[in-house]
Amino acid sequence: MKRRSVMLGGGALLLAGVGGAMLRPEEKGAMHSPYFAGLAAALKRAGLMKPVLVIDRQRLAANVAAIRGSVDKAGLPLRVVAKSLPSPRLLDAVLGGMGTQRLMVFSADMLLQLLPQRTQADYLMGKPLPASEFARVIDRAGAEAAGRVQWLVDTPQRLAHYGEVARTRGLTWRANLEIDVGLHRGGFTDPALLAQVAASAPAQGATISGLMGYDPHVPKMPSPDKAYAAAQAAYAAMLGALGGDRAALTLNSAGSPTFRRHCAGTHANELSVGSAFVKPGDFDLTDLGDLHPAAFIATPVIKASADQALPGVEALSGALHWWDRNTQRGFYIHGGHWLAKPLSPDGLQYSKLFGRSSNQELLTGSNRIDLKPDDTVFLRPDQSEALFLQFGDIAVYDGGEIAEMWPTLPVSA
Repeated sequence: MKRRSVMLGGGALLLAGVGGAMLRPEEKGAMHSPYFAGLAAALKRAGLMKPVLVIDRQRLAANVAAIRGSVDKAGLPLRVVAKSLPSPRLLDAVLGGMGTQRLMVFSADMLLQLLPQRTQADYLMGKPLPASEFARVIDRAGAEAAGRVQWLVDTPQRLAHYGEVARTRGLTWRANLEIDVGLHRGGFTDPALLAQVAASAPAQGATISGLMGYDPHVPKMPSPDKAYAAAQAAYAAMLGALGGDRAALTLNSAGSPTFRRHCAGTHANELSVGSAFVKPGDFDLTDLGDLHPAAFIATPVIKASADQALPGVEALSGALHWWDRNTQRGFYIHGGHWLAKPLSPDGLQYSKLFGRSSNQELLTGSNRIDLKPDDTVFLRPDQSEALFLQFGDIAVYDGGEIAEMWPTLPVSA
């Protein structure tokens, strides 16, 4: 019996060992692909040995062409979301490629920057601002410039507050009504209330210019098709309550996650797109499968360790490296803690033990990754508007070289 117990116990340990080995993280890692090796070499030739945002101009142009093909086929004009592309030259490339002068803006500061640069553009605010910001734009840009803006209104109170600002300045203005089509981030939900607000607009010096219903929740729902149908039904109800000449109204909807659904059928008469032109990581969606990531963070390795030790528990480092071979090497980069994920070399990861850091952030990898100080690491942004203004001028990669630098707009929230 004792011998049998020993055999059973040994078998259990063996099974536990096999099970543990099955849970052991897979070893990953490879050096740069030819694409990123070429981009790294171009950055070195350009002397860009610091954190820098890179845009691949050829990929950007391909994305513009693909998006224009979809909206042109649907006969829907496109409004470019400026916060997702906050660089005058980048906006030039996208607006020119799309053949549009329609812009969506989300802050008074960015609006004040763009109004004198683009005097022919039509502006739609992407969120309702406090009345004091409405007043600031009027006072700084002037009544004519403010008249080129459709101001987003989400409540009767905001309409009244804007109306008070306008009356004190003898200004007439355009109000676009935000409607809730399922995102539940604000906006009108009751068609009867929307009709009342529209009827009261002239008393506030306002003309109702249209509706804006944003629906990025759709692809994240259990049934995207049902969610989109519900959003469209909500939009139709609000449009019916508003009345008026549909062709004379700005009926805005969509966004990067949903514009392709709208191209197949929508109550909107224009669509908004921003991030999809550069396709950051949060936009890896089925409907955007033909678009290419066109923006990357490049940063040099400052320090490299062949056997990354754990501070204070150095004796345990070897056990950790055995268990997770992707922690064997350590690479401290210039900068860090961006809204981005390591992309190349393949297999790099943030250190789970060190945590995130804005200065000399630690990336770990297996022995398959042989980076040295001054080599380049690439990360893919999760978003564009959240970090495009963090790096200064954007490096434009074209024809195997850094062809030019694009200044960004001044920093604003």
